[in-house]
Parts: sequence; structure tokens; C-alpha cells
Amino acid sequence: QVQLVESGGGLVQPGGSLRLSCAASGFPLDYYAISWFRQAPGKEREGVSCLTGSYIPLYADSVRGRFTISRDNAKNTVYLQMNSLKPEDTAVYYCARRRSNYCTGYGSVSGYDYWGQGTQVTVSS
Repeated sequence: QVQLVESGGGLVQPGGSLRLSCAASGFPLDYYAISWFRQAPGKEREGVSCLTGSYIPLYADSVRGRFTISRDNAKNTVYLQMNSLKPEDTAVYYCARRRSNYCTGYGSVSGYDYWGQGTQVTVSS
């Protein structure tokens, strides 16, 4: 059974850091791209980053240089390291499995077949 479980969210001050985890089960990460999305209140779900099974990352312009996506195959887990956090990064963050092993067009939610339940990230002083 395919399952994605996010963790690591919380409250952090502007300029701080958090590391989100997406624990995957029921499939090997090598064969699927995994993405992180976020959704703020009243806004559409936004693609933040994507990582292919061959470790090729893509980032949204709004987070490039501040966020890093990575993967640990031994733990079947994908991470999102978030540094220099800003109040506008506040959102519920989701990980999702793409239907393919490519990140092209990763920002479209239609390209995914499994989603996690989300974890809240709040950046506030």
C-alpha cells in the first residue's frame, strides 16, 4: 500500500530553518519523482520543489537558493531543508508522488497519484 507521511513542520521565526520529511512506503523512490507543494489559506496549491529518481532537483523561483530537496533511499524518505524562512513561506506543505520519474511540469497537481496529509509551517515573529 502506497503511503506518504510528512513531518517536521512547526513555528519558526523569520530567518530560521526547518527540515521537512516525507516518509514513503509501498514503493521504491528510485522509480518515481517526488515533489513538495504548499498551500496557504485562500491560495492555490503551489509546487515548491521536485526530485527525480536519479536525483535531479527542480525548484520554484520563490525558494531557489533557500530550499534544498534531498533523498535517503535507505530510509525511503525525501527531505526539504528550508533556510532563511520568510513569513510568505507560511503554508501547509505536502509531498506527493508523480506518476512518472520526471519533474518536467511538476507544478501541475494533475501529475500526481498519491499525496501526504500535509504538515503546517508557520513563519512568524
